[in-house]
Amino acid sequence: MSYGCQQILISPDKELKALLEFVCAEANNLINCGIYYSRQFYFKTGKFPSKVDLHKQLGTIQQNKHYQALYSDTAQQILTGVAESFKSFVGLLKGIKKGTVTQKPRLPDYRKSGGMAFATFTGRSIKLKDGMLRFPLGSLVKTWFGIDAFYLPMPSNLDFKAIREIRILPRNRQFYAEFVYRIELSVVEVDKSKVLGIDHGIDNWLTCVSNIDTSFIVDGLHLKSLNQWYNKTIAKIKEGKAQGFWSNRLAAITEKRNRQMRDAVNKAARIVINHCINNKIGSIVFGWNTGQKDSANMGGKTNQKFVQIPTAKLKDRIAQLCEQYGIDFIETEESYTSKISFLDNDVLPTFGAKPEGWKSSGTRITRGQFKTSTGIKINADCNGAVNIIRKVAAIFKFDLSKVSSGVLSTPKKVLLWTLQKSPSIYGGEA
Repeated sequence: MSYGCQQILISPDKELKALLEFVCAEANNLINCGIYYSRQFYFKTGKFPSKVDLHKQLGTIQQNKHYQALYSDTAQQILTGVAESFKSFVGLLKGIKKGTVTQKPRLPDYRKSGGMAFATFTGRSIKLKDGMLRFPLGSLVKTWFGIDAFYLPMPSNLDFKAIREIRILPRNRQFYAEFVYRIELSVVEVDKSKVLGIDHGIDNWLTCVSNIDTSFIVDGLHLKSLNQWYNKTIAKIKEGKAQGFWSNRLAAITEKRNRQMRDAVNKAARIVINHCINNKIGSIVFGWNTGQKDSANMGGKTNQKFVQIPTAKLKDRIAQLCEQYGIDFIETEESYTSKISFLDNDVLPTFGAKPEGWKSSGTRITRGQFKTSTGIKINADCNGAVNIIRKVAAIFKFDLSKVSSGVLSTPKKVLLWTLQKSPSIYGGEA
């Protein structure tokens, strides 16, 4: 069983907008109450309360007004999130002792007072009647305002019985309903020995090479251009304004940019998965260095481009689709993959274990071109993508003997927003 997610913009009237603002504000207040109790409990006992303790303390013992303003199931989901954040903090502390975590973690801190947070309604608490979804509110709301629920239209493309939960998201002065629903796994015929290696970047967002002699590049230039326009526009509007300045125009521009990024992620992931399905490729190897976005140090301008491109979300989306279609998703570190020559069969070191005197047989002569020891010129990112497969080839027994210099030299270029121009690459659903 897999899960899908769909966000729908809510266009509320004044009454509904006031209710949504109230619910999300109460969610924010309840989170702060949960954090306060958890922190005080920790300072006194050295331990953190469990989610059951938080539910009991704020819901029953204290009879917290923010808890009672929300439907009990929604309030419990919020406090469960608080408990999970402190549980993660404990896990990071253990990681420091083991040496797997280098940065000292901080206790979960309070959210901004007067702000709004998302509120989660589980599938069992939502009712469907006459095409409208009923979202229940807390007992205090009925006492205060005489209202016990609010309603939103049911999306026509979803099955109500498959909905697991719905989140009300306040973002950039707008509200979204995020539907999380069950997806039945799709059985497709694939061969696990056929593998696609993926190297990610900026100008070439995804460079993909398979061991069945196919290769293509998902272009990232337009995505980079969108980010550059966004950064320049935001900087121009904020020029001369006080720190923390925000406006309706900034919110609208940011929301548009975020939608474009989400659209790009979904399109790029679908391109990769459709290529695998059409060619019966049953394994994907994605090169990824953990924490690389947090510790990126490539200069101010390059850092800005690299960190703002949503590659981590794209990786997660590809992994999700792999689960849905029964394709193996393998993530591996990508150290030295862009430096060594695949066609020369160079030794491929792991991070921190480069042999003394080690040197690549080939040379990267330009940003996009790599020359082997015999003078063969291939695409540098394709060279990196196939070397990413090499990282795990011995473990998973992938045969790379059919990868030729031709496929490494002439990858097809895929433009995200002009998919109709290259039907042979995509196929399947858009």
